[in-house]
Amino acid sequence: MKVVHLKLKDNSYKIVIGNKILSKLPRLLKTLGLGKDAVMITDRSVEKLYTRKVADVLQSNGFSVKVLAVPPGEKSKTGKTALSLIEQIARFDVGRRIFIVALGGGVIGDLAGFVAAVYKRGVPYVQIPTTLLAQIDSAIGGKTAIDLSVGKNLAGAFYQPKLVFSDVGFLATLDQRQIKNGLAEAVKYGMILDQKLFVYLEKNSEKFLSRDERVLTKVVEECSRIKAGVVCKDEKETEGLRMILNFGHTLGHALENAGGYDRFHHGEAVALGMRMAAYISCRKGMLKAGEAKRLNDLLTLIGLPETFKGVAQKKILDAMHHDKKFVAGKNRFVLARNIGSVQVVSDVALSLIQEAIQKYQS
Repeated sequence: MKVVHLKLKDNSYKIVIGNKILSKLPRLLKTLGLGKDAVMITDRSVEKLYTRKVADVLQSNGFSVKVLAVPPGEKSKTGKTALSLIEQIARFDVGRRIFIVALGGGVIGDLAGFVAAVYKRGVPYVQIPTTLLAQIDSAIGGKTAIDLSVGKNLAGAFYQPKLVFSDVGFLATLDQRQIKNGLAEAVKYGMILDQKLFVYLEKNSEKFLSRDERVLTKVVEECSRIKAGVVCKDEKETEGLRMILNFGHTLGHALENAGGYDRFHHGEAVALGMRMAAYISCRKGMLKAGEAKRLNDLLTLIGLPETFKGVAQKKILDAMHHDKKFVAGKNRFVLARNIGSVQVVSDVALSLIQEAIQKYQS
């Protein structure tokens, strides 16, 4: 079992990583003193796989467990769903001391974290991510949110969990598309801050895709360390550093939105966003063509999309204008200087953005 410490001024916590470590969870929760009544928010797909298993471990160690399940997918990340969950929790929370457990992927982590942040102006919650993408990225750092009709993650709060518990054993039931989806974010970490991780992924992507437990655990641990390091220095994106975690996300989020959140998985959209960001970086003279090719080759080797179709450029651009990174009429892109180094660039020319979209639109 590996432990990454995310050290903050007021809300430090541990990211615990290992394989088949569920039996360790109750002891960790008891040391945090969160209470005895767990409200587990999950989705109906994860409910069939893991809810009973996690609930049994908690109940056999003195916790009560109330399970609230929502439909799987991004379309559950809405105000209506959040309010429904809050109403159900309020009815249950009589004479109890509750804490929330987010059991699932990125959608559940964002949604449950948002509910925890706003119910009673904040109750404790823990993240138990069950997807690769959530374990290496979205469960860490306290960004909670729901989507609005005009854009993704536009209503939310910075609200840190008390614990992130990443058991890579949960990844065994993911389909290959989900593994590839999460691996896109690992590539992002290599591009923005860690050339060694990027090289490791180039050399070990085949083992990763075949679920080699040692490689899985190492990548989850390394990505967790990278993200924890960034969050420690810039918890609420006030210093500008945390913005670099959005490499590939400006156009990636816009593509997700324009596709109605069901055409692309998040990692697939981010992979296309990274390809487009690398193209813009090259056209602006920041990134060498050879390094952009290494990024594109790695994404292709993993099996992430090389092009997209069926989404109008206008819809992508409209969605981009509603993105949180679009400030005072100016876009902001994270662009690459080389593998392991990026910078934030404001006001990229619209003609260049259109050119990048056309490059990858089949």
